[in-house]
Amino acid sequence: MYCPQCGQERISEATSFCSRCGYLLTGTAELLRTGGASLQTTSGGPSPRSRGVKQGLFMFLLMFVVAPIVGLISAFGLGIEPWPVGIVVTLLGLGGILRIVYALMFEPKHSVAIPENRTSGQLNPAVTSALPPVRDMAAADYVSPSSEPADVVTNRPGSVTEGTTRLLDKDR
Repeated sequence: MYCPQCGQERISEATSFCSRCGYLLTGTAELLRTGGASLQTTSGGPSPRSRGVKQGLFMFLLMFVVAPIVGLISAFGLGIEPWPVGIVVTLLGLGGILRIVYALMFEPKHSVAIPENRTSGQLNPAVTSALPPVRDMAAADYVSPSSEPADVVTNRPGSVTEGTTRLLDKDR
């Protein structure tokens, strides 16, 4: 498979990203396997808000089942004061109410769907890659580093220590 972004060949099926441009290839591979059929399915499931309210209600109602059982076990089974009942009521009852409040205040009313025209490898279609652009340069354009010392090439000392040493040598 070749990267649809830059044309680089995929090294192996174990790689998830293009080695040249960083494009996410797993969604593209799935799209090719299904013959171009859409991977996005609209779920008719409950929204995050309704799931949160259901979870909170379940926790609150669970308090009415668990608290008496804990009270019976602590009073008759262990022979201690029923203080664990207060902990169960606080955790499940107050926790359930707080979960409902959180769901109503902060969670979205409707499920957030990803638009189908977006590719799975891109979060922002305008930005194609987080990597810098590829710079192709022929090998003949490279110049080998100079073997001459830095002060000969630039007429300046390479470092403060070398310059100071040369000045001291001139004074002698």
